[in-house]
Amino acid sequence: MAELTLTTFVTLDGVMQAPGGPDEDRSDGFEYGGWAAPYVDEGMGDFVTEVFGRAGAFLLGRKTYEIFAGYWPEHDEPGDPVAGGLNRLPKYVASTTLDEPAWGPATVLDGEHLQSEIVRVKDALDGELQVHGSGQLAQWLLARDLVDEINLLVFPVVLGAGRRLFPTGGLPTAYQLTGSRATPSGMTIQTYRPTGRATFGTVGA
Repeated sequence: MAELTLTTFVTLDGVMQAPGGPDEDRSDGFEYGGWAAPYVDEGMGDFVTEVFGRAGAFLLGRKTYEIFAGYWPEHDEPGDPVAGGLNRLPKYVASTTLDEPAWGPATVLDGEHLQSEIVRVKDALDGELQVHGSGQLAQWLLARDLVDEINLLVFPVVLGAGRRLFPTGGLPTAYQLTGSRATPSGMTIQTYRPTGRATFGTVGA
């Protein structure tokens, strides 16, 4: 059975929207796309290569699927584990509007029965069922305790606007830190596994 893992780029104030470029996602008037670009370095590349080496398949939201479909087929360099994985491994797209995905191999999961569809996919896979980006899908999965592990790549920048990974009203959840490193550009990479509901007390009591 596969584990469902989430790998996300976030700012210090938790924004995950449009890290890769100015026009990646301008929804809600977001003007700061491309905030990750100044900090991309070899340390980040090494980690991303490790993550993609564990992939058995990908679970993507429609917007992220379409962004990837517009880029990765044209950058399919031999020996690149990221391009090779994304172009050749199964992709499952959570959408109620996408009918015929052009970038394969891809399967659209029934949005009306998404949770049971994801469980079915996990049961049939080895390795990791990986979610990259896919902000709305990531929030939906976190709200239902469906994520087995989170990789947060935290960039040293504050934006003050944009879609955040952990919105107001999310489930109070405790996590165990299972890995941590820093890269030369000042990015930190943290891996967490959920341990259950958050608990509370009084400091010093």
